[in-house]
Amino acid sequence: MVNNCVLELQKLVVDEFYFERQGFKNDNECKIAFEVSINRNEEDDIYKVSLATQIEKEDEYNLNVELSGFFTFNGDDDKKQIFLKQNATAILMPYLRSQISLLTCQPDMEPIVLPPINVSSLLAENEE
Repeated sequence: MVNNCVLELQKLVVDEFYFERQGFKNDNECKIAFEVSINRNEEDDIYKVSLATQIEKEDEYNLNVELSGFFTFNGDDDKKQIFLKQNATAILMPYLRSQISLLTCQPDMEPIVLPPINVSSLLAENEE
C-alpha cells in the first residue's frame, strides 16, 4: 500500500515560550487568543505554519506560546490554502495544548487544559 499524504509534517519546533508571573493564584478569568500564519520557503517548497496563543490571567500571569510546523504539500493547488490553514492548524493544536498544560500544571496554578477546538470556527473568528 502506497502512502499518498497530501499534507506531511516534516518538522515541528517551539518558537517562543514566554511566561511572566504577576501575582498569586486567583479566580480571574483567563483570556485566550490564537493566531495562525503561513509562509512558504520558495527554495525547498516547504510551508511554515505557525500557531501562537496568548493567555492572560489578570493579576496572576501572562503566557505566550508559539510553535511552527514545516509541511510539504503534494496536492491540487486549489485546495492548498484549505489544507495549510485548517488541517495544518489542526495537526499543530495538540502540541500547543500539551505545552500549555505542562507549564500551568505547576504549584499554585490552576491547570489549563484546552478542550478540543473546532479549527474552522477558530480561524473564522480570527479573520473577523
